[in-house]
Amino acid sequence: MDKASENAGAAAAAPADAKFGQLLDEKIAEARAQIHRLTLDIQEATLAAKDFPADDEHDPEGSTLTLERAREVTLLESTEEALGELLAAKVRFDAGTYGRCEKCGKVIPDERLEARPEARFCMEHAGSRRH
Repeated sequence: MDKASENAGAAAAAPADAKFGQLLDEKIAEARAQIHRLTLDIQEATLAAKDFPADDEHDPEGSTLTLERAREVTLLESTEEALGELLAAKVRFDAGTYGRCEKCGKVIPDERLEARPEARFCMEHAGSRRH
């Protein structure tokens, strides 16, 4: 069997139909928009913090701004990680390998992909992805 036929067979066997491509595109766009919003919020919080003394412990507004900025930075990091996973899923989708467990090769159920379109593992192996 030649490589093109092999790839076509793998793509047909995996649940990589148009709805998942569209879902991935939507989730990628949402993540990018959230990253943009969070970046602006962090910049705003940083600028606002310049108007307050550096002694957060004794300034009620300062501690609020510091906590807000820390929360936004954490959300930004999490969203950037999620975007990376979504982009990797889009690469798998384009390559025809989307929807297959990276550990056992079984098809990942549509329900799981609808809930987590970036999923790389079936439910059986989802917990084993952590190193």
